[in-house]
Amino acid sequence: MNAQKRLEILRRLQAENPHPTTELLYHSVFELLIAVILSAQATDKSVNKATAKLFAVANTPQTICDLGLEELKSYIRTIGLYNSKAENILKTCRDLIDKHGGQVPRDRASLEALAGVGRKTANVVLNTAFGEPTIAVDTHIFRVCNRTKFALGKNVLEVERKLDKVVPAEFKVDVHHWLILHGRYTCLARKPRCGSCLISDLCEFHEKNLD
Repeated sequence: MNAQKRLEILRRLQAENPHPTTELLYHSVFELLIAVILSAQATDKSVNKATAKLFAVANTPQTICDLGLEELKSYIRTIGLYNSKAENILKTCRDLIDKHGGQVPRDRASLEALAGVGRKTANVVLNTAFGEPTIAVDTHIFRVCNRTKFALGKNVLEVERKLDKVVPAEFKVDVHHWLILHGRYTCLARKPRCGSCLISDLCEFHEKNLD
């Protein structure tokens, strides 16, 4: 895909949604971090249901530590991989208390050193909480970027690096939100909704299927 097409796609996505953000519900950087850890291999909707109950009783590193492992599990057992996620969350909370004064760090290295926090989770926190121009690539974004040929890559890291290279600076803070929402609601995995897609005339997957 050439630069002109990419720019037009970004402009249309921006016009439709000028101020995109995550669909995870949170009221602090810490709540966002926990929600993103829980969202791995889970839907935002399921995470929001669980965190609504969890955060009502514990929404700081110390209060979650005070719950203990089994009680923490009781709040998140509806979410996939809840056993390992509960253990990681407790480890992360202890590290936040012991190493960061109870605050979520703002640098990638410190974030990725936390249990259950990989590159994608760190990117989401840096972007959504701190406004950094990081691009978190999940399965939706990976699919959209390869299907449309907006940013080709064999794995999520390759797609992230390609996006970082081809997306103009003015769009970098918002681009992963636009792409994930586009993948979640329009460019679906099994049957993309090309008929209602605002970028279908620019999409090389759609063009190929018209031939």
